[in-house]
Amino acid sequence: MIIPLFPLQSVLFPGGRLPLRIFEQRYMDMAKLCLKESTSFGICLIAEGDEVASAGKKPAAPHRVGTLAHIADWDMQQLGVLDIIAQGGERFRLLRHWVEDSGLQKGEIELIAAPAVLPVPGAYARLVPLLRAIVEDMEAGAPNAPAAPHRFFDAGWLGMRYAEVLPIPALARQKLLELDDSIDRLEIIYRFLEGKGLLPEA
Repeated sequence: MIIPLFPLQSVLFPGGRLPLRIFEQRYMDMAKLCLKESTSFGICLIAEGDEVASAGKKPAAPHRVGTLAHIADWDMQQLGVLDIIAQGGERFRLLRHWVEDSGLQKGEIELIAAPAVLPVPGAYARLVPLLRAIVEDMEAGAPNAPAAPHRFFDAGWLGMRYAEVLPIPALARQKLLELDDSIDRLEIIYRFLEGKGLLPEA
């Protein structure tokens, strides 16, 4: 499967929403094509390089695991600037990538199987009310608010939503994205929050 790539200094998770402001022509053309043909593009965290292209610099090098994205909403309030909401789909593994003449990167990918829906183990039950409070605190319709339906019972969904909102570096988010085991992800998040004293009393 070959898709256009959008390397960023941000991580998109399956089921997540990421507001993006597009102004470079290569990405404007990509977005227009995705809207016209209802196709997806890939968002990858940048391993090396910059988001914005500049003369004399190498293209941004992406991490090997990313997330398919489709455009859930868009607006153009300023000429030449496209605001979109990228909605996260499946994770993928980047097999190879290259740069087109336009400067747009493309990649050959293989999709990573979605994890099975697992109930949140009792040991991590304290994570649920805290995330409910965080979600409720977000403004209704906020561009980065989790997309419905909210699956607080699902260990995979719970872990990915936490990975989006925790105050951690982008590289730490990337490591959480790459984990295949939903319970391992919850364990890391639980220990982080417990260490910071942020979990409600049992």
